[in-house]
Amino acid sequence: MDLKALKKCLVDGDAAGTTAGVKAALAEGLSAADILGDCLIPGMEEVGDLFSRAEYFVPELLLSARAMTQAVELLKPELSGSGYEAAGKVVMGTVQGDMHDIGKKLVAMMLEGNGFDVIDLGADVPAQRFVETARESGATLVGLSSLLSTTLGAMEDTVKALHEAGLGEDFRVIVGGAPVTAEFASRIGADGYADDASSAVAVVKDLIAATATNAG
Repeated sequence: MDLKALKKCLVDGDAAGTTAGVKAALAEGLSAADILGDCLIPGMEEVGDLFSRAEYFVPELLLSARAMTQAVELLKPELSGSGYEAAGKVVMGTVQGDMHDIGKKLVAMMLEGNGFDVIDLGADVPAQRFVETARESGATLVGLSSLLSTTLGAMEDTVKALHEAGLGEDFRVIVGGAPVTAEFASRIGADGYADDASSAVAVVKDLIAATATNAG
């Protein structure tokens, strides 16, 4: 299997070609970890770069993210017994009172495409559920989304609840969504802010790398 061709299918948002390529690569004996680490994750990084340069837009980003999600589902059974370690564990959700889900789902898919283990709680999520899920899962980062300005108060309350929950020195919170600004994120005590899916991946990577460096 030509991994360059597989990567191109992913970058092009060709879900059928991507899944067929993953199946062929596995059949030829390539490890799931190598397919993911040497081909698919670099492919999603290229997609994110194209988006950041305004050469790709949300529809293209979504097609590639969906193709990546299908590919990862094929690889998960192989990865589970291989000792493969995710880049980190992230809990995602839209804050209480807000039913909008699409932007948050896109961020979750992009994070999965970049090697993260993502727990997606959906929309209208109470603060306490974020706290409980982070504690039970051992996640070191929670991503909060809001599309309605009327739910910014719920976002602030959720950030406060997470930071007061004693989830560890390495625990971080990132926020985003249409009414959210960097200034607002800083004011409510969030550790990071992103205004789109591509930059969210970069912010998450930076936050996790920083905590790993501090731990070292």
